[in-house]
Amino acid sequence: MSATPNRRLVGVVLLVPLVVTLALWAFAWPAARSAPRDLPVGITGAAPAADRLQEQLEKRDGAFEIHRYGSESAARSAIEDRAVYGAVVLTPKGPELLTASAAGPAVAQLLHDVVTAGAPEGTAVPVTDVVAAPAADPRGSVLGASILPLAIAGVAAGSAVTLLRLRGARAAVALLGVAALVGVIATALTDSWLGVLTGDWWGEAGALGLTVLAIGATVAGLAALAGPPGIGIGALLMVLVGNPFSGVTSAPELLPRPIGMIGRLLPPGAGGSLLRSVAFFDGRAVGGPVLVLTAWAVLGLAAVLIGGRRRPPARTPAGTTTERQPAPAV
Repeated sequence: MSATPNRRLVGVVLLVPLVVTLALWAFAWPAARSAPRDLPVGITGAAPAADRLQEQLEKRDGAFEIHRYGSESAARSAIEDRAVYGAVVLTPKGPELLTASAAGPAVAQLLHDVVTAGAPEGTAVPVTDVVAAPAADPRGSVLGASILPLAIAGVAAGSAVTLLRLRGARAAVALLGVAALVGVIATALTDSWLGVLTGDWWGEAGALGLTVLAIGATVAGLAALAGPPGIGIGALLMVLVGNPFSGVTSAPELLPRPIGMIGRLLPPGAGGSLLRSVAFFDGRAVGGPVLVLTAWAVLGLAAVLIGGRRRPPARTPAGTTTERQPAPAV
């Protein structure tokens, strides 16, 4: 057996367990360490009672980021604007809880448990779901599960453009076309058919398409600059890192630090946040996610266009590729 096959054998034996270890770490660790970290929560009510509640919440080692509001209506507006996940309204009869299950059912349940545990024994805590998750997906499981297919679609688009040897403007047009078509088809499935998205139809299609474009352009751009290994790098970044770090199934504030922040800066996390805002919050708080996705898409497409200007290697009659050599001087 020659040295090259031996090296390939060792490479496979070492690489596959390494990828599996990375996948287990990326998916299992955030889930196992799920807990609130600077979770934005509102409080409204009379000063003495509100001060006591704020002190109680602040004793939880940075679990909550407290926002004070002068009225229940102001707290509701903050929830609708995605400034906070929920709010505690202190009344003479006891605490009441405002939540937004559309922002994350796991967070809504967590807030209910915390407020109920802190209420006087035997006191029932009324809960008002200000922005409720759709009846077709009350647990948010479909929206959470949609990010992985979007990541796979983007990686597939970037890989196909590379393997089919589309270069420059043709590659960019192909990526744009795939993203637009996936956005329309995915919205038709999730909104028109399943009813798990309830916002503006074309806004949802745009959010889904931009997410696919950001991922696909990144993969194709890495491949254009680094060659076929760029596909693997892009796939690992988007699927094995971006997907579990996105926080879409729970909330970025429930992930270990700095995982939540990293996830927000990657296309899967930004795409999930953008889709949630467009589908359930009338497009509020879309600025950050749109900026992140646009930056990835623009940089990826720029890399594709730059890579397309390079002269492709010449093909030999046997189908192999060789670099073009300058003609010898005479």
